[in-house]
Amino acid sequence: MNAIRRGLGSGLVQAFLVVIGLVWLTPLAGLFLSSLRSAQDTAKGGWWTALAGPGQLSFDNYSALLKNAGITQAFWNTVLISVPATTLVVVIAALAGYAFAWLDFPLREPVFLLVVALLVVPVQIGLLPVAKLFGALGLFGTIPGVVLFHVAYGLPFAVFLLRNYFAEMPKEMLEAARMDGGSEWRIFTRLVLPVGRPAIASLAIFQFLWVWNDMLVALLFADSSSQPLTVELQSQIRQFGSNIDVLAPGAFLSLIVPVVVFFAFQRHFVQGVMAGSVK
Repeated sequence: MNAIRRGLGSGLVQAFLVVIGLVWLTPLAGLFLSSLRSAQDTAKGGWWTALAGPGQLSFDNYSALLKNAGITQAFWNTVLISVPATTLVVVIAALAGYAFAWLDFPLREPVFLLVVALLVVPVQIGLLPVAKLFGALGLFGTIPGVVLFHVAYGLPFAVFLLRNYFAEMPKEMLEAARMDGGSEWRIFTRLVLPVGRPAIASLAIFQFLWVWNDMLVALLFADSSSQPLTVELQSQIRQFGSNIDVLAPGAFLSLIVPVVVFFAFQRHFVQGVMAGSVK
């Protein structure tokens, strides 16, 4: 671990990482500049030409975007889908992961093996039968239906991840808490959750990014009143062709939220990725 830190501290490695970061951010910067240009300016040249003529940049496209009822509704639909789907997966997986790791109950190992087996089931296999089930339950074409689908298919990986992380915690630490009179709920909330925060944060980031950027599930399970931003932008392309003055700011709005979420939780994410590398 010390060798890795010394390597990352070298000037050559830092310069390389800076170059990689700039390359990674270039499409984001290009999309942002495109979202500030009019359709006429965009037709004259690429986004990099705006660097030579910054006078052509304005926030008029965003003003028009806020007046676009379809885009604004789709944005809030995306929030209403992503936040509950992420929260439910994290909460349920944390509870189930703790139970599989430290509680004794009948058929614990077979049930956990069943959860692991669900990891290999492709999403595409469940689309048709779940669509029929949701239709019978009145959930097809609704936001709760989309949320439930994401929760169901996000839970196997989430439970598997948190169970393995919780199982690595020192057994003596939990036994000491029980000897001090702590209930299982108190141990879970006051001890396990704080220690498992890096893994939980990593899971939340992955789940949020997957749900926010999803189009396949939303395209099938959401109707016109509940469709998220990804489906609405695809619909705008189909209806209006190359209306870049609407698509560019809409795409940047769809992109910037996951980027902000990632950078806000990157410290916890790195801790979760590095967890277990040092004993």
